[in-house]
Amino acid sequence: MAKKLATKSVENVKATATRQEIPDALLPGLYLVVQPSGAKSWAVRYRHGGRPRKLTLGPLAPTIEGAPEPEPVLGAPLTLKGARIVGRQQLEIVATGRDPATVKKAARAEASDERNLYANVATDFVTRYARKKNRSWRETARLLGLREVDGELKSIKGGLADGRQWGKRRVQEITRRDVRELIEGIAERAPVAANRTLAAVRKLFNWCVERDILDASPIAGLPPPAAEASRDRILTDDEIRWFWKGCVEIGAPFGPFFRLLLVTAQRRGEVRAMTTGQLDLAERLWTIPAAIAKNNVEHVVPLAPQAVAIIEAAPRIKGKAGLIFTTNGETPVSGWSRAKANLDAAMLRIARKERKGATVPDWRLHDLRRTAASGMARLGQPVHVVEAALNHKSGTIKGVAAVYNRYSYADEKRVALEAWANSLDALLTGDSASNVVTLRSGKGKRAAGQRK
Repeated sequence: MAKKLATKSVENVKATATRQEIPDALLPGLYLVVQPSGAKSWAVRYRHGGRPRKLTLGPLAPTIEGAPEPEPVLGAPLTLKGARIVGRQQLEIVATGRDPATVKKAARAEASDERNLYANVATDFVTRYARKKNRSWRETARLLGLREVDGELKSIKGGLADGRQWGKRRVQEITRRDVRELIEGIAERAPVAANRTLAAVRKLFNWCVERDILDASPIAGLPPPAAEASRDRILTDDEIRWFWKGCVEIGAPFGPFFRLLLVTAQRRGEVRAMTTGQLDLAERLWTIPAAIAKNNVEHVVPLAPQAVAIIEAAPRIKGKAGLIFTTNGETPVSGWSRAKANLDAAMLRIARKERKGATVPDWRLHDLRRTAASGMARLGQPVHVVEAALNHKSGTIKGVAAVYNRYSYADEKRVALEAWANSLDALLTGDSASNVVTLRSGKGKRAAGQRK
């Protein structure tokens, strides 16, 4: 005769040479299953369609003193109390004429299908592949509709993972026409961005083929929507003046941020992630960690006094990360498109105050880096030093020389970057004959030759 099971008696059941099924008198149909190996689990026995059936509920949850009762979920470790709850739920399914085993199988299929949703597959791709192989993996994630939040990738509204587009669709259902329509839509407003998005999606689908998620890529052979030419846009001297005044006009956080891009010649993502822990303002050094640097190589940037002035004048919002450019203290600044549009409008107003009918041809933030590099070269700085200042590894020093040349060019980089900053001072003040002048930060002045 079945007896009411108790937690202590369940724990004390010893394994035997044969498999045991111990019934619970409190819930008829519930059994404690004890394997010869000593493994214990819960199961319910019932009849469906005139036939006896059995459903495993989950393993016996270990007893941990002081630990909370685990949530009673089918398939998870269960205490006696939890097994009775889950067992009763399954027997109620039987009472409705359905088979709990069939319901469980359908739930598993649905969970498996969740893994094939575009947003989940894209997250796996970035986490398992792009993050390890691609030094620009954050940009790849953004193009695929993902962003990093507290170290985890999340779908972002309006990207490819938008529920109105691909986010709730299985990757197996995404067709060549779907991709073409998406890319053509992007190309109408940003042709180069469309090319980049197509490249990211192509890599994602090829990865899916390698992992047997897809039998074949639906976009094999799909051409990019726009022809690209290598950009050679640099800002003219007039445009640099309008840019600087425009940055002062739009204010923090983007005004100082944009000015620092031009003065330091570093990448947008690297300046965006600048923290107090990376800075030694007394020595005027900024160390960009390898995890942030685009080429995965730590980069020490000598800071010109003008750069230090910008950093010190930037409004600070306290946060654990110690971010220099942030609006909430927790995450770096974002919202490039709006900030750049505001700067463009300010530059045009300033230009037309100086010169009736003046125009400012289209330019991009990355053109600031090219402008700085060209400016240093114009000042007579050697090409390999300029490349070192920009943390470029694909330029003049190649082959065996690249392998054995580990010299950091620290002093040469400082000379080049300070010469560039001083030339900006001269341009902005109109004193082209002076090498040591003041550069206006919008919040006070600092002598370019003054050291902290």
